Amino acid sequence: MREHLEADPVRESKSRIKRLRGLRQPQYRLRVAEMRVFYDVDEVHRRVEVLGFVEKPRTTQWLEEHGVPE
Repeated sequence: MREHLEADPVRESKSRIKRLRGLRQPQYRLRVAEMRVFYDVDEVHRRVEVLGFVEKPRTTQWLEEHGVPE
């Protein structure tokens, strides 16, 4: 996780990092084995804010509870 978030947290890939559409927060999802890491990126201050670590089966529920629509 650290490797991806430190190197280039906004670089999307087919299987690892996804920009979440339709949400203001969280902005991104990182896949790490069976876990999903939801986070935002403050590009002005070059900072990553991790909002949650969620097991894959609970991602939809977590996003419904914690996601902020655009």
